[in-house]
Amino acid sequence: MTVQQLRRHAWSIFKAALAAADPADAVTRHLKRLNTARYRRIYVIGAGKAGASMAQAAERVLGRRITTGLINVKYGHVAPLRHIELNECGHPMPDARGVAGAERIAEIAAAAGKDDLVLCLISGGGSALLPLPAEGITLEEKQATTRLLLACGANIHEINAIRKHISRIKGGQLARLAAPATVESLLLSDVIGDDLDVIGSGPTAPDASTYARAGAILDQYGIRSQVPRAVRDRIEAGERGEIVETPKPGDPTFRRVRNIVVGGNRLALAAAARRARALGFRTLVLSSEIEGETREIARMHAAIAREMVHAGQPIKPPACIVTGGETTVTLKGDGLGGRNQEFVLAAAIDILGLDRTVIFSAGTDGTDGPTDAAGAIADGQTLARNPDARRYLEANDSYHYFEALGDLVITGPTHTNVADVRLILVS
Repeated sequence: MTVQQLRRHAWSIFKAALAAADPADAVTRHLKRLNTARYRRIYVIGAGKAGASMAQAAERVLGRRITTGLINVKYGHVAPLRHIELNECGHPMPDARGVAGAERIAEIAAAAGKDDLVLCLISGGGSALLPLPAEGITLEEKQATTRLLLACGANIHEINAIRKHISRIKGGQLARLAAPATVESLLLSDVIGDDLDVIGSGPTAPDASTYARAGAILDQYGIRSQVPRAVRDRIEAGERGEIVETPKPGDPTFRRVRNIVVGGNRLALAAAARRARALGFRTLVLSSEIEGETREIARMHAAIAREMVHAGQPIKPPACIVTGGETTVTLKGDGLGGRNQEFVLAAAIDILGLDRTVIFSAGTDGTDGPTDAAGAIADGQTLARNPDARRYLEANDSYHYFEALGDLVITGPTHTNVADVRLILVS
């Protein structure tokens, strides 16, 4: 296979992963098994980048049984609906439209009675798309905290532990508002390990994190003194036991609550592997739980590519390695990019000169960082086309590097989100 064929195959494999990550079928199957006739009213609420496709599935099954519904989604991630309203708002930075939508979602949950069903549809991006700051904290202070967390290199578990403790709705608090109604939460997971209290910051799940843990994370990344005063004061008051904790496992809040993961990264990777095998590649799904600093993970993937080329290990070419999970970027420059684009740029430096080798990485939601690209693709000759890769990498400016080469992966909104898919192809 030529490099151009490998590049086409990488796209084909990624598209297979996206098709498997479509949450609509999973939501439909679950709701068809659910006995909804016993409920007086049905409310549909939620947040996430896959909110539109999940809502469409809910409407197909429940139709006019839906009393009212509102889901916060990212700008542009919409679809035609009849009974459920989609509220477009900011991601990854929460905005005023997100707060307004979260207020209404909280009101809908609070209005539900013991004979009602609250169907909660949560997918990746739900944390940023469901911003309802705790009392005494402004949207601007929440935004400033989010910027610090995104830039410091914290992983999603750590970021969401902070988010839950400066919110009125996250960390099981939406379930607390909905009690005593029955709550059925369907979750499309974009987090490693599919932890219920981390997906979308767990608005209807028991929270395993604490104020003490939130404070420790601020200290770990050296940002306690940098977060806004109101945020720091709240977390420190919680550390002293002066604020009621988020509801924990065993709390009566969750007696009539069920959280179900309907899709995740592993399903997408399995579909990618099936497609790769059909294209003639010996294929290995290495892991769906890869996390850490993006550049370090990229160097590890590049080392595997070199090993396959030079020694036929861990599998002989034609070979495809598939990995998933979600890495983090510690921002040092002022360029434009995202973790997938930065991954490919760092890997491209380390595979320079490798024959018939392609590296691909993209987010299944279709957006990588604050860009219109899902990721990027590179091969062993990418640096020959633009040798200035290290300067772009140090500036965190992977977007402009690949944009000039025409090597951005651009899909548009995919209406799903199950973390990232990374591919190493060697012919």
